[in-house]
Amino acid sequence: MENMRRQLLGMTIEEMKLFAAELGEKPFRGGQIFTWLHRGVTDFEEMTNLSKALREKLTAGLEAGDFSIGGCRVADVQEDRKDGTRKFLFEMETSDFVEGVFMKYGYGNSLCVSSQVGCRMGCRFCASALGGFVRNLSAGEMLGQVLAAENYVRDEGTDEDPSINHIVVMGMGEPFDNYDNLACFLRLLHDEKGRNMSYRNMTVSTSGIVPVIERFGEDFPQVNLAISLHRLTDEGRSRIMPVNRKYPLDMLLEAAERYTDKTRRRITFEYALISGENDSDEDVNLMIKRLGGMLCHVNLIPLNKVDETGFSGSGRRRAAEIAARLDRAGIPATVRRELGGEIDGACGQLRLKKK
Repeated sequence: MENMRRQLLGMTIEEMKLFAAELGEKPFRGGQIFTWLHRGVTDFEEMTNLSKALREKLTAGLEAGDFSIGGCRVADVQEDRKDGTRKFLFEMETSDFVEGVFMKYGYGNSLCVSSQVGCRMGCRFCASALGGFVRNLSAGEMLGQVLAAENYVRDEGTDEDPSINHIVVMGMGEPFDNYDNLACFLRLLHDEKGRNMSYRNMTVSTSGIVPVIERFGEDFPQVNLAISLHRLTDEGRSRIMPVNRKYPLDMLLEAAERYTDKTRRRITFEYALISGENDSDEDVNLMIKRLGGMLCHVNLIPLNKVDETGFSGSGRRRAAEIAARLDRAGIPATVRRELGGEIDGACGQLRLKKK
């Protein structure tokens, strides 16, 4: 872990109780600190059920550098005035930057969370990979994105509900390349003394790291799984997604079927439509052939244009045509709702501008 100081925000409740004991306090005080932090309160003076002596002790330890709160701050934000989508640039305590997207739906608010600074997967159409891989994020830094986004929306002083009740780990990075920290983050979200978020309100996306798909199904059978698919031939997929060279399509789809057999939960296949690359009638026929009969849903994504990649999206009209064909073939499909049309749509773009 690159951060040398302990981060309070990433501690489990049991670790926080041990931390309180180190300070000479009863373990239940650690539980109280845990709950305050997960409410987004980072000023110890606002933790009103702690004794004054403990608050002073915590403040002194923070100022001395014995530990840090962890998490992140909002360094920049772009807001779409039409639909309320906000794209955040978060700055970590290490001065690294990642992105997150706050989205409003009928069922509540969702945040797209980053799991790494940069990415090592090298997908050719993705802006996040352009700067290469820097490091993994800790569980506390992932949780910090949720808290920072909520606090930002709350501090705007509108009547808008800032509460985030759905999480999608689909931001910068490959979550399954940072599995231990990802797992800790999901458990922190679920902890009843913290946010008490249902596992069914969480979704994790992977480019297809097969061994971790199996582990994920064992560890988190109720968390939703999304697989970035994008092509249905090994040659084509390997060209735009290098991970396919290690875990080719047959291996990936077999792992997906084992996952659905074990968890009885539907997989979402993410399919970014790239004009002239994967949106032909032949490509649709391959989708129907390879995905037919699976417990799955196809999420068609008109690709956001990224100048550096040379790719452009197919457009929503073509996406709707493909969705209709898949539906007629018995494969549930939708076109991803277009949010944030006034802001940089591609993940990684705001960070690239910062650099």
